[in-house]
Amino acid sequence: MKQQLRPAITLLALLTIITGVIYPLTVTGLAQVLFPHQASGSLIVIDGKAYGSELIGQQFDDPKYFWGRPSAAGYNAAASSGSNYGPMNPTLEEVVQARIDALHAVDPNNPLPIPVDLVTASASGLDPHISVASALYQVRRVASARGLSEAVVTSLVEKYTEGRQFGIFGEPRVNVLLLNLALDEIQ
Repeated sequence: MKQQLRPAITLLALLTIITGVIYPLTVTGLAQVLFPHQASGSLIVIDGKAYGSELIGQQFDDPKYFWGRPSAAGYNAAASSGSNYGPMNPTLEEVVQARIDALHAVDPNNPLPIPVDLVTASASGLDPHISVASALYQVRRVASARGLSEAVVTSLVEKYTEGRQFGIFGEPRVNVLLLNLALDEIQ
């Protein structure tokens, strides 16, 4: 039994050191050297102050800001999850209708159709992006709240529109935090 137990314990200790210490330290070190911005959370830092991450959605509810996609997780990265409401669940319909009503209340004369990503939460609940249609839907409200022309705000949306991933995957999108920071910068 000792002849079998000793090599098993030695191998366990060796593999624990390799896979639990050496490998994670190596990968973390390489990431910090090769991709320092991404490895540090893709934080947006201006004048030494961190405003958030490019990769995690934040809640904006002031009319002078663009609003992101609703979060079923309450914008809590530790609780990232979707609502898990199926299309036949009456609660989903109630939640979506409440979001539609809130958008109509803050901008009652907006003639554009409300994009679906402004009223439905994503699977993660932390999307940092909205569709271009969602950004354009909000231009009027944001411009009015800030006393800017719609043309100026629309040009910012166009400037911060990101193309498809690698030119083929997904749809064009707008990072809400970057767009809102740019709005604050021009004022």
